[in-house]
Amino acid sequence: MKAITFLLHTQQPILATSLQGDPNSDVSYSYIPGSMIRGMLIRRYLQRHGLRSTDDILDDSKFPDVRRLFFDGSTRYLNAYLYSNVKEKRTLPIPRSWLKKKDADISKSEELVVYDFSYELPNQDISYKSLEAEFCTVDDKDIVLYPEQRRINIHNQRDRKRGRGIEGSGAVFRYEALDAGQTFQAVILCDEADDVEKIRPLLDPNQVWLGGSQSAGYGHAKIDRVEAPETWHELGTEFADFEERCDREILRITLLSDLILRDEWGQYVVIPPTNSGSNETSQDINPLTELLEKLLAVKLEAQSSYTSSLIVGGFNRKWGLPLPQVPALAASSVFVFKHNGKLNPDRIINLENQGIGERRVDGFGRVAVNWLEDYPRFTARFLNSESETDWTEPQLEPNSEESQIARQMAKRLLEQKLERLLLEKVNSTQLNPNKMTNSQLSRLMIVARRALAEESKNPVIELLKNLTKNADTQFETTKLNGGKALKTLIGEWLDNPSNWLDSGKLDLRVASESVPPEQVDRLKLEYTLRLIMAVAKQATKENNYE
Repeated sequence: MKAITFLLHTQQPILATSLQGDPNSDVSYSYIPGSMIRGMLIRRYLQRHGLRSTDDILDDSKFPDVRRLFFDGSTRYLNAYLYSNVKEKRTLPIPRSWLKKKDADISKSEELVVYDFSYELPNQDISYKSLEAEFCTVDDKDIVLYPEQRRINIHNQRDRKRGRGIEGSGAVFRYEALDAGQTFQAVILCDEADDVEKIRPLLDPNQVWLGGSQSAGYGHAKIDRVEAPETWHELGTEFADFEERCDREILRITLLSDLILRDEWGQYVVIPPTNSGSNETSQDINPLTELLEKLLAVKLEAQSSYTSSLIVGGFNRKWGLPLPQVPALAASSVFVFKHNGKLNPDRIINLENQGIGERRVDGFGRVAVNWLEDYPRFTARFLNSESETDWTEPQLEPNSEESQIARQMAKRLLEQKLERLLLEKVNSTQLNPNKMTNSQLSRLMIVARRALAEESKNPVIELLKNLTKNADTQFETTKLNGGKALKTLIGEWLDNPSNWLDSGKLDLRVASESVPPEQVDRLKLEYTLRLIMAVAKQATKENNYE
């Protein structure tokens, strides 16, 4: 097996639409799908060889290479995952068996304690949650987490003739795309060594457009560092010791990409999500167990699974139609088995090289066997943006027109993020018990609106200080979600807006320019006052319903 690796530098946001989000939004995958790369190379192949859309390119007698290069799975186009410039390696999905304590905050410490539930269940009776990242690199015990960068843009549908939205053709929708300025590494695996030299020329020129809405400023990427290494392994050279991985008593299978699998009746296999570490799902994973038993030539007994499912689809540009939507097991799912014999290194090599399931040509079905060491508990860290940054931003001249535009863009992005945080907070907030009368709630909204106009918190502070005894009792006995008193919380929000805002998410930069601190403080106060108004308005509606 030979490999071609290359980097993709996003020059514009990439919209690799997944089947998630509400109907009025398109949410991108956290990576560039292999199917998107394969489609781009098919277009170039047809152009280079003068083929037309009406030609029967699957006729092996006329075009003997096409089926092998693009369709039958002999050549596999892996997903382009984030690339670490520091580690100089392609990242991989974080296993779903990795969890952290619910209240653990990476921003408060340099390292985060991670528990791998596939090895051992912690004895502590506390809550755990997933990590706030999609990808990681593993170098022995040096584990680094990599969250992808996203950009959210709001668009409205326009009438083609009038150039603006009209009744029946003016819907507002949202794109959540992979942001520009990121680097991904793509990999193409070839069973035939000669195919490397047939595919490699298709990567030139290095300017490519990928994904949707290319005419609206999305999809531009640049190809760089095209290489054909003598040896390549998806887990990295440090995990290429197959003999060592064969000696373990427990078999752990980690999905490095989504898996489409059918049972013996042709039905798609979807395993219910579970992080229980129990044997309750052992019957549900029989089709996977049977397939692995056949490929590894050992008898397996399912122990536990840490999985999730999703719906996958795609788009065929030749047809101009979407592909059928089918259920699949999500990347990073982990399955734990006991086995009754010695694992064969050659079979593991073949399993990891070829993958399993359907649509392997598009990078589906990638698996890792006994990837990680037996560490039930270890430490991990996020990429240190100051000393190890993978993000390269252009430096603008101070006080130039470009820097002013960049600051304006950063401010708008910050406002969008604050809008989302405000909406999330209001949706999760309720006065319980609510002892406020509508007159007091109305008074609070009026004073907060005046404070908003004056860009000062003093009007609200003065209101809370000069309450009558009856009004003060209402503010003190009204609780937010059954916790602190409304009066106490309003005071805390105004004194320190970071009590409800995650300040770590407000550090936004565009081309090295950020929002000036004084503007950030004004925005924090503005959205805090809007939060107070929204909570009061929501409580007024609840009183009216009663």
